Amino acid sequence: MANPSKPLYFILPRVPMPEDAAPGTVGSKAYGLLRLMRLGLSVPPGFVLSTDLCREYFAGNGQMPPAARDLVRAGLARLEEATGCRFGGERRPLLLSVRSGAPVSMPGMMETILNVGLCERTVHGLIRLTGNPRLARDCYRRLVRDFTEVVYGISAAPFEALIEQACTELSLSDARELGTAALDGIIEDSLALAAARAGHPFPQEPMDQLIQAVEAVFRSWNSDKARHYRRMNDIGENLGTAVTVQAMVFGNSGSQSGAGVGFTRDPATGEPGLYLDFVFNGQGEDVVAGRHPAEDAGRLGERLPSVAAELKRLPQVLEREFQDMQDFEFAIESGRLYLLQTRAGKRTPWAALRIAVDLAREGIITREEALARLQGMTLETLERTRLSGTAAPLASAVPGGIGVASGSIALDSERAAQLAAEGRPVVLVRHDIETDDIEGIAAATGILSASGGRTSHAAVVARQLGKVCLVGCHGLRIDDDGAGCSLDGVHLTEGDEITLDGNTGTVYRGRVEVIHERPEAELAEVARWRSA
Repeated sequence: MANPSKPLYFILPRVPMPEDAAPGTVGSKAYGLLRLMRLGLSVPPGFVLSTDLCREYFAGNGQMPPAARDLVRAGLARLEEATGCRFGGERRPLLLSVRSGAPVSMPGMMETILNVGLCERTVHGLIRLTGNPRLARDCYRRLVRDFTEVVYGISAAPFEALIEQACTELSLSDARELGTAALDGIIEDSLALAAARAGHPFPQEPMDQLIQAVEAVFRSWNSDKARHYRRMNDIGENLGTAVTVQAMVFGNSGSQSGAGVGFTRDPATGEPGLYLDFVFNGQGEDVVAGRHPAEDAGRLGERLPSVAAELKRLPQVLEREFQDMQDFEFAIESGRLYLLQTRAGKRTPWAALRIAVDLAREGIITREEALARLQGMTLETLERTRLSGTAAPLASAVPGGIGVASGSIALDSERAAQLAAEGRPVVLVRHDIETDDIEGIAAATGILSASGGRTSHAAVVARQLGKVCLVGCHGLRIDDDGAGCSLDGVHLTEGDEITLDGNTGTVYRGRVEVIHERPEAELAEVARWRSA
């Protein structure tokens, strides 16, 4: 082993932030968590395998460094001490989240596996520990699906189909309504499906799960979508990713629990105010993966007023500490709020100007710092579009960006790239948009999806690229043969033109005339600063 300077770091209460901790070593995710813990905010305890190990992994042709298991065991020992639970234990099992953490934020481009450590013997221990049989079974079916997808590269679609089939047979709206008997059947079918697709049984040894999960996170640094994102954003190929291993927080443990993503300001317009997506009784991947709607934020204050009050205070705390608009992930377990991540939020160019000006006005950054953040932006051409008149919309959705986009319908990323290469503006239309669609997102002028939320990773990336993005379009149906779609009963084929209004969340047939507007007040403020 090449003996990196310090390959193991800890995220533990009452443990000082390591002096040598930096995004380049612990990754931007863990670095943010360490700062949150230093502020006294609730963060699940964990440990970090540094980026040095990732670089060693690739230098060794995809072989784990010899000392890696010893480092993992050392991390687990401290984590078990902090939680009072034991990894692989039959009475008080410790379950883990295994997350990527590049030195530079790359939303959704690398992998995460939750609920690591569940197996046939520990699932019963989790039931005894929590008194919640449904929670244990829901976590187990999630682990089998996610582990098979991330570690073995097998599509999650057939596992999702098992859920959809069960919900249809029981006349349920989604997986959160499934009971323990139904989940038992899904687990049995999922384990059989995983074994058939992978060619071997799902691993029943928690340590094997953990090591394979760590390796999968390392490998995801070189996934096609991660490499494409780095090329688009001029991020170095040799940085590598850290791996953050934390004790699980169970947002899927009942009606007083959930998971969400928030921005401290609107990332599309830059307007102040909490911008939030949330699902009750769900885990984080339900929000960020874009496979499910995230529509419970409005009920959060009604059901959990004290947590809603904590969230309302967060923007000021986070922006004072990090001196920028933040994108944060959180989970609520039995009424207690935990922060899982914070980072500088991706934003539209329009929002970038508004946020820089407002932060300077509020004294969070100086005018000089605000001007530096605007370097490289062509403010002279900055504008957004809105509809010039009224027209009858085809459907409505949740806006995830601003402006208006018209183009030919493309129903997959490959087709979107082909049409764009021919010089045609394209609207990528999908049931759900995932970060695997990065090539199509980059090629399109607009994105429309039937499912997902405005804070999903794909929507975050689309916003950063300045794309008009509408999500959660319940009237959208994709044809089974993939040749066309319907919007509230109106059938369209690939190549037909539609218009997306990112300001109102409406969809129109054909092209619609637009008006161009500029952020005159903010531009005038910047001009005054530059002339002072």
